[in-house]
Amino acid sequence: MQDDQGQPGHAAGEADAVERFLDATSELCLRVAGVLLVILIVIFGWLVYGRYILNNTPTWVEQAALVIVAYVTFLGAAVGIRRNTHLSIDFVREAMPELPRRVMEVISDVALIAFGAFMAWQGWHLVATNLNRKIPLLGLSESWRAAPLVVCGVLMVLFVSTGLYRRLRALGR
Repeated sequence: MQDDQGQPGHAAGEADAVERFLDATSELCLRVAGVLLVILIVIFGWLVYGRYILNNTPTWVEQAALVIVAYVTFLGAAVGIRRNTHLSIDFVREAMPELPRRVMEVISDVALIAFGAFMAWQGWHLVATNLNRKIPLLGLSESWRAAPLVVCGVLMVLFVSTGLYRRLRALGR
């Protein structure tokens, strides 16, 4: 394989490096979400222990759980996009002949990129406008609730864009 400058394998090597980086990013997101799930279980254990054994309910647990669930959900969604394990209904597309199926795949990718960009943009707006508001009982900025929108939106755009690039290159061959 030759790249645009006629050097064999140069473009393929860069593409492989990008794929490895994106795979590592996806794996990191998955691990962070897993650790957050363990933390969620621990704090709910503390809630039950505090409520029924100590008769002193830790009130911060509910708010902390809401923040953690947002991170787990959005990180998991980004990983689902990268690994193509997200919820999708593709039986109509897969039943089509090759050309309409490829066109539908590109349209789907473009729609996902637009959605991810919109989510990142609106999430950033929420982060910026809520910097001075505090989450009750936690004392953290409300921006922490919106930050996963930005992260997931950016990752969606990145993951889908590279997949679209690969798909369009394959069509050009």
